[in-house]
Amino acid sequence: MTRIFTSLAAIALIGTATAALAQRSPAYQAARAAGEVGEQPDGYLGVVGSVSAEVRAMVNSINIQRKAAYTQQSASSGATVEQFAFTSGCNLIGQTAPGEKYKGPDGQWKTRGATAPERDSRCI
Repeated sequence: MTRIFTSLAAIALIGTATAALAQRSPAYQAARAAGEVGEQPDGYLGVVGSVSAEVRAMVNSINIQRKAAYTQQSASSGATVEQFAFTSGCNLIGQTAPGEKYKGPDGQWKTRGATAPERDSRCI
C-alpha cells in the first residue's frame, strides 16, 4: 500500500505542477491572496466563506480541470481517481505559501504560517 502511495506521489507531483501553471491567472492569484480559496485534502480547490459568483465559477472550472487530470493520470497509475486526488491534495497543501488558506485534517480552514502546514497523517 505504501508503495502505491509513493508512486502516486511522484506522478501527482508532475500532474499538479502542470495543473498549477494553468491556475496561476491574475483572478486566481487575487482570490488566493485574499483568502477566498484554499487547497483541500481531497485534491480540489475550496471556497472559503462567502465569495462572488465569479470566484465560485472559477473554482468550479479549476476543479473540473483537476478531475479530468486526475482521471487521466490515475488510469495509467493503477490507482483510483480518489487515491490520486488525495495524493495530489497532500502535495498541493504542502506547496501552499505562507498566508494562503488550506483545509487541515480537522476539516477547518487554516492559514499557512512560516512552518509546514498541518496535513493528513496518510500524506507522505
